[in-house]
Amino acid sequence: MQKCAAQGKCSKGVLQFCGDGMAESWDDLRIFLAVARGESLSAAGRVLRMDPATVGRRVARLEQSMGAPLFAKSAQGYALTEAGTRLIAHAEAAEQAFSLASEAVRGRSEGLSGQIRIGAPDGCANFLLPQVCARISEANPDLEVQIVALPRVVNLSRREADMAIAVSPPTAGRLLVQKITDYRLHLAASADYLASSAPIRSREDLRHHRLVGYIPDMIFDKELDYLSDLGVARVPLASNSVSVQFHWLRQGAGLGIVHDFALPAAPGLKLVLTHEVSLIRSFYLVRHADDRRLERMNRFAEALTHGMRSELARLEGLAGG
Repeated sequence: MQKCAAQGKCSKGVLQFCGDGMAESWDDLRIFLAVARGESLSAAGRVLRMDPATVGRRVARLEQSMGAPLFAKSAQGYALTEAGTRLIAHAEAAEQAFSLASEAVRGRSEGLSGQIRIGAPDGCANFLLPQVCARISEANPDLEVQIVALPRVVNLSRREADMAIAVSPPTAGRLLVQKITDYRLHLAASADYLASSAPIRSREDLRHHRLVGYIPDMIFDKELDYLSDLGVARVPLASNSVSVQFHWLRQGAGLGIVHDFALPAAPGLKLVLTHEVSLIRSFYLVRHADDRRLERMNRFAEALTHGMRSELARLEGLAGG
């Protein structure tokens, strides 16, 4: 039997486990990671495309092999025990090693393949990423791209996605953070709403209008708290979804902040107070630190950032025109 490269770093239980057959060992670790990240058998089963009962049996087998319970089970789900917490770093290292080995065996190919999942705030996910990712997919027929639109910060440590778009750079965790580009936002309303409402000549006039925006206590990033910066305390029409806000504005329900890159999707929206209210925010690409060694992820990240910069410039140019 070959000597394990991790000897001297793993616990006794992990060393025993690693010697029992690498393929089977990795498969059990993969299931362990899915349960740890999903905190339930059903969530892990959806990711793994396995029956939850099968996932449970594999976890029990792994716990028996390790000689220690890895999860504390309760009505709230599966939480890592102390032993499980010790194992997870080694399991993630095995996951990374398996990815590197697979990439080395396949070698570099002209096109990208496999599945890559991107998490993004829903404004970006609805109005910018679809066309960018469609072009990447067209150039790489063997690639599967998944966009997860969430009105909150995507949790990369739980592998909710392979990479994420954020509006604020994270400051904690082992992550790669790259600024993609700046983008602009302005006040806007439909032509019908503006025609039937009081004139808007200054910020002071906003108090006479029905505002559309985020639910105040569900704003997940301070960079999205647009209306409080304008001194607006009450939001009559509020949603945690940018898409919902956007459709309210299109339907003439009120006045709100809109991404300039979304404006070409709604020609009926008109900008308001452009000289007094002009916001600039930024998009950041966030990745797992270990993924810097994966050529496939590096190539996709490069294509994504280039595509987002080009598409955002195109859409903002249309909005300005």
